[in-house]
Amino acid sequence: MSRKLFGTDGVRGEANSGNMTAEMALKLGAAAGRYFRQDDSRGHRVVIGKDTRLSGYMFENALTAGLTSTGMNVLLLGPVPTPAVGYLTRSMRADMGIMISASHNPAKDNGIKFFGPDGFKLSDEAETEIEAMLDTDIRLARPENIGRAKRIDDGLGRYVEYAKTTFPKLRKPDLKVVVDCANGAAYRAAPAVLWELGCEVIPVGVSPDGRNINDGCGSTHVSTCAEAVVAHGADLGISLDGDADRVMIIDETGHVADGDQIMALFAKRWAESGQLSGGALVATVMSNLGLERFLEAEGLRLERTKVGDRYVVERMREGGFNLGGEQSGHIVMTDYATTGDGLMAGLQFLAAMVETGLRASDLVRQFETVPQMLKNVRYQAGQEPLSADNVAKAILDAETRLNGQGRLLIRKSGTEPLIRVMAECEDEGLLEATVDSIVAAVEAETA
Repeated sequence: MSRKLFGTDGVRGEANSGNMTAEMALKLGAAAGRYFRQDDSRGHRVVIGKDTRLSGYMFENALTAGLTSTGMNVLLLGPVPTPAVGYLTRSMRADMGIMISASHNPAKDNGIKFFGPDGFKLSDEAETEIEAMLDTDIRLARPENIGRAKRIDDGLGRYVEYAKTTFPKLRKPDLKVVVDCANGAAYRAAPAVLWELGCEVIPVGVSPDGRNINDGCGSTHVSTCAEAVVAHGADLGISLDGDADRVMIIDETGHVADGDQIMALFAKRWAESGQLSGGALVATVMSNLGLERFLEAEGLRLERTKVGDRYVVERMREGGFNLGGEQSGHIVMTDYATTGDGLMAGLQFLAAMVETGLRASDLVRQFETVPQMLKNVRYQAGQEPLSADNVAKAILDAETRLNGQGRLLIRKSGTEPLIRVMAECEDEGLLEATVDSIVAAVEAETA
């Protein structure tokens, strides 16, 4: 069956409209509860975390009602990073974990992500089964088996202590670090971890009010962190997104390293130390061609997947790889975490600085990127611009022009109503003309 509710990263949309309503969250909680509680035995539990969006309260309560109605006991973590939910689901022996977050999206949006008992995000197949249950009469628990809900006060502390253990046993990182928490889920955890490890911490984006998550800060607005690094004379900047599962690194000059550069550094270092499994890095079709060339020169492979950190993780688990991620800053290190963890990736970069004695600027540029251009075109519900004949013709013409000189990728976003048009080419004039021709065709269909 085709999926209408779940995208590439759970369910996501504008709060109080479309699929992102309290009513839908209630049904979804009941469906997920019954999916994981196949029998009527007691003791089943689910952990729920959230970021700092105002709508998080509404979805937290609705999900709790649905889950407890099927006999699941709910442990409420409050605001914690997405990777903390993955970690705590497994460490607290929960049947599943749920994160309420729309990641890097603006505050008006929200989302619901599911984790299995192993701490990994659910497969497409599992999400499809849960979605199918929404159209059925979900079997509720008998009155005496209705679940309980309670707040867990030490969930954040457990994650903070675990995150610290992923930093190698080196001398203290006596460095000045700016950490931008995007007014999101890591606003308490990230500064605490860095300070307790020994850093002088300059916190940015740590005053959430329910409406300012990702607003002019975080990994999608890296200039805020970069400006703070330069202004404070910091050694490093770590810029997280709203749920802290992705990161951008900023050197002492204000230069930004994206996920591709960070993964290149980690892959090289891990290969040299024998830590890299399978001789490969897993990344998506969006990663720069320069990364692929860099890895080949190091005797390593790049395994590409479709866009979405869930697909990166699936390929990692299938192939026995332990390092992967996305250009957007999801860095997945399965030796430490079950999903992308921006804070832990920042700690690994910090460790590289301490071990080598090099400045951040000596580490952030591992390879020369092939010129790449990405443009987004927004479309309305019900529109299918990629099915239009003139768009198909524009894509075919672009592929013909780029043949042998670069590559082209056009896709729907899995988290927003956007058509993403991306191309790579050494000839920047051809690159721009190629992307603009497709964008114009798509815009003509969405006008």
